[in-house]
Amino acid sequence: MKEKIKHPVRVLTLAAITGAFIGLTGCATTSQLEELQTKVNAVAADAAAAKAEAAAASAKANDAVRIANEANNRSIETESKIDRMFKKAMHK
Repeated sequence: MKEKIKHPVRVLTLAAITGAFIGLTGCATTSQLEELQTKVNAVAADAAAAKAEAAAASAKANDAVRIANEANNRSIETESKIDRMFKKAMHK
């Protein structure tokens, strides 16, 4: 097979086919790369915005849990006060 490739016409044909294949498969142009970079930047900005919104939502959820826990503690305190008052009234 090496003998066939050494022939100048075949080498030239092989080079032309390889060049055509590379040309037809398409190399990315500068404008295509810039467009892709713009899209990547937009996606990165969207991801950063989503991350910030998620952090804000998490903070609000944590505040809601804290407030709910405080309300629950107050409810328990009130219930025990009422229970003590009831028991005290029953002893009279």
